[in-house]
Amino acid sequence: MEARDKQVLRSLRLELGAEVLVEGLVLQYLYQEGILTENHVQEINAQTTGLRKTMLLLDILPSRGPKAFDTFLDSLQEFPWVREKLKKARKEAMTDLPAEQEQMISDDSMRNLGSTTSIYVQESEPPLFFRAIKQSIHILKYTTFYVTD
Repeated sequence: MEARDKQVLRSLRLELGAEVLVEGLVLQYLYQEGILTENHVQEINAQTTGLRKTMLLLDILPSRGPKAFDTFLDSLQEFPWVREKLKKARKEAMTDLPAEQEQMISDDSMRNLGSTTSIYVQESEPPLFFRAIKQSIHILKYTTFYVTD
């Protein structure tokens, strides 16, 4: 998923949670189109409230490939006002984010690193070290963290 689409989902997260019920057609369409796996559907359906189901879906979608956002839009047939809101926010994000900045954000080596994360590397480090860092970033990128009270 492109950086701007991730930003759109993040910026409208609470509104989507309040307005979209992911049970039914939304989940089944995303499963049918290969965006979600059977395990994703089961994990989402296991959530106790509609809000939690939607939030989990929004957590999963950004890691599901370049077609995930457009397929999510297509799945919102029952929620045309939400689909239009997402399209509008996406269009605005396209005009707000210069191409070079979008490329910087979507660079695989830096994607999903927190803004306060710093990596200090000495010039003398061997290439194997850099591969290990890249692998660690990749693992963190696809790891789900759960916070309990």
